[in-house]
Amino acid sequence: MTRFNIDRIRHLIGEINSAFYKLEKIRKISKEEFLKSQEKIDSSKYNLIVIIEGAIDICNHIVARAGGRAPTDYGDCFAILGELEILSPELVEKLKKMAKFRNLLVHLYWKVDNQRVFNIIQKDINDIKLFLLAIKRFINQSER
Repeated sequence: MTRFNIDRIRHLIGEINSAFYKLEKIRKISKEEFLKSQEKIDSSKYNLIVIIEGAIDICNHIVARAGGRAPTDYGDCFAILGELEILSPELVEKLKKMAKFRNLLVHLYWKVDNQRVFNIIQKDINDIKLFLLAIKRFINQSER
């Protein structure tokens, strides 16, 4: 019996990858074109929420099953994965910032700087891909 719900994790990874695919199309346009299109801005914000929420859900599942302390907030969940040596300290800090950005998107979406959204989908979102690689590595090692 596995201690992780692999089907749940795979489902969440699938949702994240689907949102990444949608953002890939937007990543190819210029900043000027992006900022002129409310549709692309809104789509990007939504897909960022899906990606970050998926990462947070995976994080909470692993923390709950792997032990350790209970997270105090979304960013702290990533810190716990760092304490468990699943994530590097550098990646933990980047993901904590991503969790804060998720809160801004969800609760104060009208205050989000659209240039910041563009910059995040151009480079910072790749941190989630590094997170997924670390999670896959951890799960594979744990299940042996």
